[in-house]
Amino acid sequence: MNKANFDFLADMLLKKSGHVLAPEKGYLLDSRLGPIARKEGAASVDELITTMRSRNDERLNWAVTEAMTTNETFFFRDRTPFDLFKSEVIPHLVENRKPGVKARIWCAAASAGQEPYSLAMILREERSALRGMQMDILASDISGKVIEKAKAGIYSQFEVQRGLPVQLLVKYFQKQGDMWQIDPSLRQNINFKTFNLLESFRQLGSFDVVFCRNVLIYFDQKTKQDILNRIAERMPPDGFLFLGAAETVLGLSNAFEPIAGKRGLYRRTQIAQAKVA
Repeated sequence: MNKANFDFLADMLLKKSGHVLAPEKGYLLDSRLGPIARKEGAASVDELITTMRSRNDERLNWAVTEAMTTNETFFFRDRTPFDLFKSEVIPHLVENRKPGVKARIWCAAASAGQEPYSLAMILREERSALRGMQMDILASDISGKVIEKAKAGIYSQFEVQRGLPVQLLVKYFQKQGDMWQIDPSLRQNINFKTFNLLESFRQLGSFDVVFCRNVLIYFDQKTKQDILNRIAERMPPDGFLFLGAAETVLGLSNAFEPIAGKRGLYRRTQIAQAKVA
């Protein structure tokens, strides 16, 4: 791709989604944008971007943005955060929330739904430990396409084989031809929403737990700081934040601090420099 087209694409992605397209990520262009180029009748991705530069087509701009910001995921990804949710977060919330008050969880980059459904399965398995406490899950993603897939809860054999224990597959999924559909009852307490992390969080309400895993790595330093501080504004003093293994709050925000020995798990701090969302 020529430099002018690459710079145009990188600038558009930054403005629309906050994602930074580094030159070393150029290898993603053909695999992510090739299908769109063919659909639009362009001979190449380079020609597709040249066309975008010549006209202001918001439909096409967002189709490209969604394709470049959709990230692969799988059930119980990296396992440790889900173990910590079960062993650390659930007991804390049960002990520190008033009876009858629902706790809220936000999966801030839910992709095709594997993360929120993994949490829903844990909550179902841990019903006795919850002592009647209800937890609602908001699952959001910038891509409307993957949110629609998440709502449907239908996955291929390949997708259910990645990270999902066979006993949970048998227990919570039904075979539909060559696909698997998750138990509709697990969707009852999950609200799926198309949402851009650059938007105000006020409309979302407050959250006891936020999973914002493997998404901050795509933002520049200033945007990371802004997102972390605005997340903090939506949480109580004892809220929990989960980040990806390659992510950290250190040097970005004093609104959270790592919990010793609990990789990827952070708690709210009393001193926060969070801005109003």
